[in-house]
Amino acid sequence: MAKNLVIKVTAGADAPERCSQAFTVAAVAVASGVEVSLWLTGESAWFALPGRAAEFELPHAAPLPDLLDSLLAGGRVTLCTQCAARRDITEKDVIEGVRIAGAQVFVQEAMTDGTQALVY
Repeated sequence: MAKNLVIKVTAGADAPERCSQAFTVAAVAVASGVEVSLWLTGESAWFALPGRAAEFELPHAAPLPDLLDSLLAGGRVTLCTQCAARRDITEKDVIEGVRIAGAQVFVQEAMTDGTQALVY
């Protein structure tokens, strides 16, 4: 099994099942002891803002705020630099613990030995 998992989630409320699946897989991996880095890109970028995860609803899915809290506590959550800029989101706007970083950092994480990368 990979020691590290990098997940890029591109979907938000526009594709709720895909979005929820990415957060669920990431949270389960954290709970299993895997080092997880979740990247918020595209429409999922909004979940870096306080309160936005609470607005997300999907029947029969774990609440997104709970999944995000577990990721912030046991993994790493990153907001894509370009996605943040396109939405006028700055570091002062995001939830504590969310960093903003770009493609170079994503590639560095994804290319680390023992890392599996997934895109949702």
